[in-house]
Order: sequence, then C-alpha cells, then structure tokens
Amino acid sequence: METLLELDKELFFFLNGLHTDWLDPVMYYASQKYTWLPLYAFLLALIIRSYGWKSLWWVVAIALTITIADQVTSGMMKPYFERFRPSNDPSFETGLVHIVNEYRGGRFGFASSHAANSFGAATILFLILRPFYRHTGWLFLFAAFVSYSRIYLGVHYPGDVLVGGAIGAAAAWICYTGTDKLMKRLPAPGRK
Repeated sequence: METLLELDKELFFFLNGLHTDWLDPVMYYASQKYTWLPLYAFLLALIIRSYGWKSLWWVVAIALTITIADQVTSGMMKPYFERFRPSNDPSFETGLVHIVNEYRGGRFGFASSHAANSFGAATILFLILRPFYRHTGWLFLFAAFVSYSRIYLGVHYPGDVLVGGAIGAAAAWICYTGTDKLMKRLPAPGRK
C-alpha cells in the first residue's frame, strides 16, 4: 500500500507540474459546476427529444446517480479515510503544489466527488443516449477533462480521481440498469 501511495504522489507531482499561466483559468473554470450547465441543458433536451414522457424516469436516474456518487465519496469515504488533499497536506513544503486562485478545496480528498459525479453523469448519459446518437463517447473525454482539472488545481491525487471515477461509473450502471428494467415493466401512459 505504501508503494501505491508513493507512486500516486509521484504521478500527482508530474501531472500537477504540467501547468502554464494561460491554462490556470481554463482549469479553474472547468472545475466549477456552473460552467457546465449549458452542456447539461443541451443533453437534457436530447433526452426529452429521444424519449418523450419516459425522459422523466431518466432524469430521476441521473439525479440518483449523482446523489449516490456524491454521497459515497464525500459523505462516506472522505471522512472515513481522512487523506489530506495535496493542497492541504502539512508535510509538503510551501510552493511545492501548484495552486490556482488560492483554491484548496476541503481538508480531505479521497475519493474525488468531482470525478465521481462527472464519470457518473458521463456513463449514464452515454447509456441513455447511445441508442439515438452514436457519438456520445465524447462524454468520457469531458469527464476525464473535469477530473484532470482537479489534479491540475492541486486538490486531488490521481488515485482519488481513479477511485472516484470508478464509483461514479458503477453508480451510473446500477441506476441505468434498474431504471431500464423498471421502464420495461411499466405500461405506457393512457393504458391500463
């Protein structure tokens, strides 16, 4: 385990060290949840266009995916593992971690809820939209970009992001499968 933690730190310092002045604001805003509202509104419109009244079930599944991913990572894992974020680690020398706009996040970072939420959203949206739109795989690039922004900003180790992403994808798969089975059993509106 110690070897894995050391490798995680080494990879973090390599990735966090790949910064430039012009990229700092890009990564800062990529990490903000409100930045992506237009994208989510567009995807919601695609779901409504594709599924009609059934889109309500998918909206509930998406909300449940995000809730599970967020609660498992932020509500359970961070307080349990208490792993300092790189930006808040007292064992690191000042200036060792690249910080943007003095943003340091909360005290603990394992596992990344940003990665869990973005990969959860990407996975369930991919599963929902792939029967209608074949190029939905780009959603995973979006999730990877948001997740990398957390390393760039100095608030997560790569391991935090990988575990968070896996939790989000698992939550999405469970919610998608359950909702899909439920929808197949329900009668269409207007039928008894």
